[in-house]
Amino acid sequence: MYVLGINSAYHESSACLIKDGIIIAAVEEERFNRVKHAKTARVDNPDELPFNAISFCLEEAGRLEGRKVTLLDIEHIGYSLNPKERLQRNTQHRHQYLITPNDFGTKEGEQLFYKKNLEVLRRLRQNGFKGRLHYLNHHDCHAASSFFVSPFDDAAVLIIDGIGEFESTTLYHGHKNHIERLLTIDYPNSLGFLWEKMSKFFGFTEYDACKVMGMASYGIPRRYHRQFKRLADFGENGNFSIDDKLAMFRNEDYSGLEKIFELTRRTAPIEIVEGDNKKYADLAASLQEVTDGIVVKLAETLNERTNCRNLCLAGGVALNCVTNARIIKSGIFDDIFIQPAAHDAGTAIGAAFYIWNQSFGNKRDFVFESPYLGPSFANEDIMHELNRHGLIYTQNGDIEGAVAQLIVNGNIIAWFQGRMEIGPRALGNRSIIADPRNGNFISEINKKIKHRESFRPFCPSVLEEMVSEWFDVDQIVNPAKYMLATYEVLPDKISIIPAVVHVDGTSRLQTVSQKLNPRFYALINSFYRITGVPMLLNTSFNDQGPIVCTPNDAVNTFLKNNLDYLAISNFLVSKSANKVN
Repeated sequence: MYVLGINSAYHESSACLIKDGIIIAAVEEERFNRVKHAKTARVDNPDELPFNAISFCLEEAGRLEGRKVTLLDIEHIGYSLNPKERLQRNTQHRHQYLITPNDFGTKEGEQLFYKKNLEVLRRLRQNGFKGRLHYLNHHDCHAASSFFVSPFDDAAVLIIDGIGEFESTTLYHGHKNHIERLLTIDYPNSLGFLWEKMSKFFGFTEYDACKVMGMASYGIPRRYHRQFKRLADFGENGNFSIDDKLAMFRNEDYSGLEKIFELTRRTAPIEIVEGDNKKYADLAASLQEVTDGIVVKLAETLNERTNCRNLCLAGGVALNCVTNARIIKSGIFDDIFIQPAAHDAGTAIGAAFYIWNQSFGNKRDFVFESPYLGPSFANEDIMHELNRHGLIYTQNGDIEGAVAQLIVNGNIIAWFQGRMEIGPRALGNRSIIADPRNGNFISEINKKIKHRESFRPFCPSVLEEMVSEWFDVDQIVNPAKYMLATYEVLPDKISIIPAVVHVDGTSRLQTVSQKLNPRFYALINSFYRITGVPMLLNTSFNDQGPIVCTPNDAVNTFLKNNLDYLAISNFLVSKSANKVN
């Protein structure tokens, strides 16, 4: 039986198709429509469905079946929001300040959002779907996206994001094929919304929590710790509160924040941490510290309530690598599982597995390991694209060895191989790679290739069997498979790999196994045999926009910036040989 999961209510639109409890494909819509996050979260567009992602999932099923698979073959679709619950809870809430008219939180805005969510079924019917559509609770889908595909039969489950229907944090106990709610914390007590609002306070967009996390390492939290505790604090039993009269999540008023922090909201993003900008880094550090404290307290509460030694995490806040590291170091749990699409895109995975496991009671037969669940392309398609652009290229039977030598020689390479990964972090199939020993690459890649802030760090992708020789990983390493936690670099190694060590002496690392990604493993291993360093600098293959998906995306991104080579399947394209500036 096919079950399709869809996320499109807010942002990070995505689709996941499973057959008899096994993932066939899972992919984000942004990779196809080339719009970051697929779309902006608005009250008038939840019915803007991820049809490109859905089509790919169906095509992948058809490839495996040897026949055309359409929506007519899908018996059940899970949609990761319950519109009725959302409408009821949000229209009952009364804000203590003016909110944006006809938007989220208003009666008119919530009614429009409700109607547009109900349009989802009509749009699916128009495209041939004859089965049953399940409107599911958003946090239930987050929980299912982690626990039901985890290696654990029994686990505590923690979901933290901006908002689901009305809840912002939910604690669960997962056992076999069932998840049980234990505690819910509602809007406006939302860590996700706090990070969105503070990101805009720093001059970024609401989607730039990763930038704030990187900037926080340059700050000193004690400078704003006392003031921050007026805004966000935690009490007993894992509950926490946020003063929305100061935060004003539902409008663009920053006067409350400006008053308590005695700082003006920035109208332009911070590019470099120096001078007066240091105050904002201190504020970011305090935000990180308060978040760490709240989440660790929630983890302690979950452990007490469930008596479980395993933890599953999901929701946008689960992408905070520093907070995840704090949970790891706390020793509360023996093991932690976070799948790479922990943000809203992952709720498509959760919607499908919630139906299969919880609704239908089927036993669990799938453990998430490989994030490579998106499109791949045949050599013929790649050659066609290279020829269409009039590029000179060579074909190499040992592309890994050739690229490793180019990296040793100081080149920065775009690496495009196999099936695209799901989640916001490139995990070796759509990556930009370079020598971690060259500290100058931090500035060069940030400024000339990625065109982003100077304080943004880069990640080391490390041969998994050698990670303990370079990083302090005596504790839990599961999140490192998908770049979801920071680890301290061993003191005697910091000077060897300066390009992948953040200012605080940590790295958000990825462990690379031969089993999950043999080609990326072979590349790193080739570099290791030459240099004695078992890792590469790895960052996503993009320039401001979504990570590249197709050969056309790869070629266009390669041609417009300062990358030296494109390694795409077994083909190697040199920028200099093609006389491209």
